[in-house]
Amino acid sequence: MLRIKYDDMVEKFESILLKKGFNENVARKSAENFANNSLDGVYSHGVNRFPRVISYIEKGYIKVDAEPTVEGRIGGFERWNGNLAMGNTNAVSAMDRAIELAKEHGIGIVALGNTNHWMRGGTFGWQAANAGMIGMCWTNTMPNMPAWGTKDRNIGNNPFIMAIPRSNQEHVVVDCAMAQFSYGKIEETKLKGQQLPVVGGFDQAGNATTDPVEIEKTWRVLPIGFWKGSGLSIAFDLIAAVLSGANSTTAIGKKAEDEYGLSQIFIVIDPKHMNSIELTDAIIDEVIEDIKNSEKAENCNEIFYPGEMEINTRRDNLKNGIPVMEEIWEQIEKL
Repeated sequence: MLRIKYDDMVEKFESILLKKGFNENVARKSAENFANNSLDGVYSHGVNRFPRVISYIEKGYIKVDAEPTVEGRIGGFERWNGNLAMGNTNAVSAMDRAIELAKEHGIGIVALGNTNHWMRGGTFGWQAANAGMIGMCWTNTMPNMPAWGTKDRNIGNNPFIMAIPRSNQEHVVVDCAMAQFSYGKIEETKLKGQQLPVVGGFDQAGNATTDPVEIEKTWRVLPIGFWKGSGLSIAFDLIAAVLSGANSTTAIGKKAEDEYGLSQIFIVIDPKHMNSIELTDAIIDEVIEDIKNSEKAENCNEIFYPGEMEINTRRDNLKNGIPVMEEIWEQIEKL
């Protein structure tokens, strides 16, 4: 395992993206996104995902000279066309605009269609919270999960994010796919030769399993909460497609074997329109203190609130460098 300094990782990603034809602003913004995901310990949607994104550029799914455009607006709601530009920079721009709308209207919504994979959705929750805002966002995906009671891949694992700001920047952030594990996490676990901590899908015999290799053979990942996760996936997909006027998971599945042309929603609420910062902090602190003072369950050494583990990992990786598997870094070096 290598340890790569954050700045070195950004520079490496940026240099490759510039060579692929992106302008300096997009290359830098995208490189920082990949590195920040890795910095927070989400390697599956950071450094590990980078070579695949380069392959999507080479296939023409990601347009290096494209920029998102606004197709309609009313009050605090805007509809955008991502024009198949780089997915993570499209999402940064959409969330920035939702933040601006929330400052003006109290709430801002950007529905982004025809875009690409945004990498780690939690990034945009942190983005909203760092601006002092409550953020919610989600994306649809290619069909990669069976609806409850089926075997076919017909719905997406459609990640959903919620972020609540704290003035000390130690925000509460929930980032979860509608599958028990994202495919990036399953792939990362397979590369490390490990088992998933709990069952995450089904093997070829229809048995629930923790083996990432077996799950990748069937693509039968397990929805969170069984039928509940399946229902949430369908609802998030429909809202994203209806508000963006773009592709549903069903439509994405009819386009190609690969994942592009996605629909995403960014919702931002500015609590300062109703609350003081001190009141918001007091409410959050009381809840966190109560949870942390609870009696620990068996085999639990420490109780974390959502987002706290990422904060701890970020500090460690800034100090000691970001851990990267040697074979992954070799792939990136060859790019």
